[in-house]
Amino acid sequence: MTLTAMNLSVATDASEWCEVTPGERFIIRTSIAETEGLYSMLELVADPRNGVPLHVHTNEEEHFVVLEGSLHLVQGDRTVELSAGDTATVKRGTPHAWGKLSDRPVRMLIIFSPGHHEKTFRLIGSLKGDDLQAILESNESDGSSVVGPPPFDDIYSVMSPRPRP
Repeated sequence: MTLTAMNLSVATDASEWCEVTPGERFIIRTSIAETEGLYSMLELVADPRNGVPLHVHTNEEEHFVVLEGSLHLVQGDRTVELSAGDTATVKRGTPHAWGKLSDRPVRMLIIFSPGHHEKTFRLIGSLKGDDLQAILESNESDGSSVVGPPPFDDIYSVMSPRPRP
């Protein structure tokens, strides 16, 4: 079974890890197909100095559950450090970004509710992180927009990827 996004066929098989950008990988743990669109859940592992650009979701809340390690999360004008066992919810419409600033990887669950943002992650997985424009266009068509670079110094993201080994 496939989804079509921007004339690309995107596999719906969620049984393998996909790379967002070097040093950041995810697997879909709960699909919108399983929840009838109510939510989707990803497990994400990020290496030190990886993060995401400042962005906004207009349709989803984004819930973070840190399983191992720690990360810094910017929500609007506030920054918090989340450690293993901590959770945070970013309300739709709130500019936010996360960055892995310490020297050990972070492993976390990210839950989108409703879960339709999963489509963008499936596209990211199919592109192997190599087509930033396609990712940004898919993000925008799914109601998310990048509104700025990562709000942390020296962070690798889809906007400034870590060099491949």
